[in-house]
Amino acid sequence: MDLITRTEDLAAACGKLSTASFVTVDTEFMREQTFWPRLCLIQIAGGETEILIDSLAPDLDLQPFFDLMVDESVLKVFHSARQDIEIVHHLAGVVPQPIFDTQVAAMVCGFGEAVSYSMLVKRLLGHNLDKSSRFTDWSRRPLTDRQLTYALGDVTYLRDLYPKLRAQLDKSERASWLSEEMGVLTDPATYEAHPEHAWRRLKMRIKTPKALAILMELAAWREREAQTQDVPRGRILKDEALYDIAGQAPRTAEDLGSLRSLHNGFARSQRGRAVLETVQKGLDRDPSTVPPLRRGEPMPPEAQAIVDLLRVLLKATAGRHGVAPKLIATSDDLEQIARSDDADAAALRGWRRKLFGEDALALKRGDLSLAIRKGAVRVLPAEDPEDNA
Repeated sequence: MDLITRTEDLAAACGKLSTASFVTVDTEFMREQTFWPRLCLIQIAGGETEILIDSLAPDLDLQPFFDLMVDESVLKVFHSARQDIEIVHHLAGVVPQPIFDTQVAAMVCGFGEAVSYSMLVKRLLGHNLDKSSRFTDWSRRPLTDRQLTYALGDVTYLRDLYPKLRAQLDKSERASWLSEEMGVLTDPATYEAHPEHAWRRLKMRIKTPKALAILMELAAWREREAQTQDVPRGRILKDEALYDIAGQAPRTAEDLGSLRSLHNGFARSQRGRAVLETVQKGLDRDPSTVPPLRRGEPMPPEAQAIVDLLRVLLKATAGRHGVAPKLIATSDDLEQIARSDDADAAALRGWRRKLFGEDALALKRGDLSLAIRKGAVRVLPAEDPEDNA
């Protein structure tokens, strides 16, 4: 089994693949020691062509691969596409399209939440995958025959999975659902790492607007440092330290040095001085630019009761349509809907609104009720009290 290591061989192989109606794509990468994923191997199968690309080969130009990824005449099939697409976007500034994500398609078709590739292969193709090479060091050369066989299997089985999932999707008449999801995955904004938004990935363990302002500035500073140095965020500053600094708002090196989450000497280091400057930026931040503290706030009892009812409605809806509940709405969606009918929640947009969102709002208004009929939860029109008077 050969690895492609020369640009001319890659161009020839991608030329053959460009004649296929669809190609299956997977990547192997490492990111434990870096901020940006380090692409180590690319696997593609289409028609009768199957290739492995050694992306670490010296002098190999990946442009033929990137050209294939944006060839709109060829459908690109991934399983759990986000990280693979993130890598392509980071390296080439492009987003593969059109695409088909078999993990999302499986959820739409009722295979459960975050269905694994090996489970799909077992259920639809009857094969048991050998996953023993999954967590090997893909950056070490030479790669073993066992690694290469494992890697190629990820796209050859995927080539057989796609038609079966496509047939089920067409039969269910839910192709439009998948199209909405693919729209998110092919939007370049999905992969743009803006440091100013880094605070949103953090758990809200803070209690005041001032602390949030500092946390926003600290998270943005850490993101820029991690991107520039290409190291994991935690290598710059761990999350616990961010929360500690935001909560205590140290003004001096002595204040910073008293925090238990920081190692000895940090306060006097160059990085410590940068943290103090960042804290001051947070303190000086215009309060109007700090969003209200909602995540992590306790729900009022009446709102929590609404969330509980919405969760029952969600499970009933998911069961009735054979769809994973998580695909329809998240816990955060339910909390947002409980707080506001105009919430900016995914469950109130597109196919999710038609399937669940409208009923959720109707349940809040009292226009629908939940009842148990023959051991199952049913959604019924609410009875008018005057009808029973």
